[in-house]
Amino acid sequence: MAKPGKRMRNASEKIEAHTQYDLTSAVKLVKGNATCKFDETIDLAVKLGVDPRHADQMVRGVVALPNGTGKTLKIAVFAKGDKVAEAEEAGADFVGAEELAEQIQKGTIEFDRCIATPDMMAVVGRLGKVLGPRGLMPNPKLGTVTMDIKGAIDAAKAGQIEFRVEKAGIIHAGVGKASFTEAQIEENVSAVLGALSRAKPSGIKGTYMQSVSLSSTMGPGVRINMAESAS
Repeated sequence: MAKPGKRMRNASEKIEAHTQYDLTSAVKLVKGNATCKFDETIDLAVKLGVDPRHADQMVRGVVALPNGTGKTLKIAVFAKGDKVAEAEEAGADFVGAEELAEQIQKGTIEFDRCIATPDMMAVVGRLGKVLGPRGLMPNPKLGTVTMDIKGAIDAAKAGQIEFRVEKAGIIHAGVGKASFTEAQIEENVSAVLGALSRAKPSGIKGTYMQSVSLSSTMGPGVRINMAESAS
């Protein structure tokens, strides 16, 4: 296994091993360690006490980040008729029907969010094996299968993100950029943790959020003490 570089070693030395920090301190450390020449993404990782192999323990939803993501999303919309113009006027990057599906089947996936009107789901459904593993499949529960195309696009561009628990029971969410202020990052983290808390499956026993950590794209993770952060 390759040894960590000098920058990573220096960053890690600032973090006390096995220590859990309150949210404010964790954000300060992560932001301070984001020293790359590009604007690093701040990533939140939460280990949940769920088994996503069981349908009743699947944790998935959307949350609006109060300070946005710092990222310009590219949006694809499946629509016909008047909804095509609505999507284009709202700022969709790709709009179409069968022809858009054909492009995606050929491997052209250059978007971060996929939205569809209900009448287009017969077409979109054929793309499940392509879009599903990437977390891009439109879903009415997430507001991405809707007749309100403008509203869905506006929400995505304003900072709404989707979250979905992975096989190992972990949720990953980008909560901003290193260029954000510490307060902005902290507010975004709190918004995601609040959404996860509200999405807790009713049958879960024991500790739901087992561990929480924050990191930048090229920086080490910092563990967060949820009890201290909530006090």
